[in-house]
Amino acid sequence: MDVKEPLHLPSPLQLQGFGLRLREWHDDDVTALVSVYDNPEVARWTPVPSPFDTDTALAYLAAAQVKRADGRGVQLAITTDGRWPLGEVLLFRSLNDPRDVELAYGVGPAHRGRGLASKAVRLVTEYATLHLNPRRVVLRIEAENTASEAVARSAGFELTDDEPVLRRHKDREVVLRTWCLR
Repeated sequence: MDVKEPLHLPSPLQLQGFGLRLREWHDDDVTALVSVYDNPEVARWTPVPSPFDTDTALAYLAAAQVKRADGRGVQLAITTDGRWPLGEVLLFRSLNDPRDVELAYGVGPAHRGRGLASKAVRLVTEYATLHLNPRRVVLRIEAENTASEAVARSAGFELTDDEPVLRRHKDREVVLRTWCLR
């Protein structure tokens, strides 16, 4: 993977497997996007704004489209039917080492406990490994985020001994630990 090149991804990117259909967000997904992200627990662990209302969702989708057009990454709706989004998985070049790709994920509160995040991470990891040829596929997770750590383990990732990564999320600095595919 050339570290200076944008990520070359087919458009639109759609992935199927493990009972999921991952697809890029559509403009008419605003209501579903609000149902995924307008939650205090999601706000606690992610950089998405809270409250997450319709205007915020529209801005979020616009930013995702710019990131996509610039080749910096893609944000995929997690669906089981190809239509109604239940969550999201993001694929982007790592900010810490551009030879790596990084994934992030979130599932709406009403859809948790079904293995959706783990399956989505596995599916995107397979795609990235086969088509992008990164050095590593990584996840960055706060130590206290036990639910995301469980997803990482379930998807075949293990905690590395990499130095912790500091990032700013909203009004606080967070310490993220790196997980890598076994």
